[in-house]
Amino acid sequence: MSDGSAPRLLGIFAHPDDETFCAGGAFAKYVDTGAEVMVVSFTQGEAGQIRNAGVASRRTLGQIRARELQSACQELGVQNAVCLDFGDGKLSNIDLNILIEKAVEIIRTFRPHAVVTFGDDGAYGHPDHIAVSRATTKAFSIAGDPQYFAKQIESGLKAHSPERLYHSHFPRSRLIIMDRLVKWLVGLDTRFRGTIDFAHALMLLAEESTTLRIANDHIFVQWYPAGFYIIEQGEPASKLYLILSGQVDVFEEDEAGSVRLLASRGPGEFVGELGVAYDHPRNAHVVAKDNVTCLVFSPGEPTAFAGRGEDARFTEADSGDSDFGAVASKATTRIDACAYVERKVAALAAHRTQFPFKPDMFPLPMLEEMFGNEYFVRIYPRMEMETDLFQDPLMS
Repeated sequence: MSDGSAPRLLGIFAHPDDETFCAGGAFAKYVDTGAEVMVVSFTQGEAGQIRNAGVASRRTLGQIRARELQSACQELGVQNAVCLDFGDGKLSNIDLNILIEKAVEIIRTFRPHAVVTFGDDGAYGHPDHIAVSRATTKAFSIAGDPQYFAKQIESGLKAHSPERLYHSHFPRSRLIIMDRLVKWLVGLDTRFRGTIDFAHALMLLAEESTTLRIANDHIFVQWYPAGFYIIEQGEPASKLYLILSGQVDVFEEDEAGSVRLLASRGPGEFVGELGVAYDHPRNAHVVAKDNVTCLVFSPGEPTAFAGRGEDARFTEADSGDSDFGAVASKATTRIDACAYVERKVAALAAHRTQFPFKPDMFPLPMLEEMFGNEYFVRIYPRMEMETDLFQDPLMS
């Protein structure tokens, strides 16, 4: 760095778990190279979902999530973690100057070389994210001027101008989780049957990944009454189903109309993977034996006029190329964090109220494709594409 000290990286976010999704891999990577990292959450996330009732209640959620932030940062190797309490869901209603003053105080105290926060879109329009982005971006530009918030200077803090400001960026990816799951399933030696915990974990991971544009699937939970044809033999293979509850029967029908029972499947089992894997029409019927609920993966949102059967002319809306790749047209900085994906997923799992799963539940190659690259937009100083948050600014 220009002052000769070990690099210091500051991440300012809105809620516990934002730090891991936005920059967990980068934080782990730079800690391993000798950097000191600080993560600040402006709220305790007390208005979030409680996805594990055995861990927290609405009354205790904020305190628990604050502790989860500490645990997640330990997984990443982050040395400093602070959870403030400005009120989850309330940041956009607070006078922006109050948030700016706090962000300036944090910058002047930690004295980072580089600062990371949300982009001005808040990742997906979240008002809390947008408020933190605005406050941190303004604080970055004025923390070095002692005329701003002079009482901080009088109390002993020194003005400080970080060298770099980055906004986290989530470019729309062409990765289809369904395709990666199918590849994994057909490569197994024995038929996969997961627990209900696996199904819950996969649903949470898929929902969050599609929200952040890390994946491009259309994912939904569908209920099928007893006797319903979930899959019809001969029709195009366009969806993957994970049975959450109930039983299905798998039938094969010959040209004469004779039907033969092939198997029965239940909770934790996938159906439909072979047709998707080999791009062949469905080779069997799948019928709900009793009332069945499935988690359904599709490469595109179903149209309102989707037909059924082998002569169906309409299935799903085309989602384009399903090969992995992120359209990172806006990003200036790509961090290869593939070697740190397991630590990133472990950090997510440390947020137990939000992601109650075990890190080893999912195939590592799929996780590496989903989380192996992190993207940022360098706001200051501006430049073309780079791969290092701490590249000498005089050389860029």
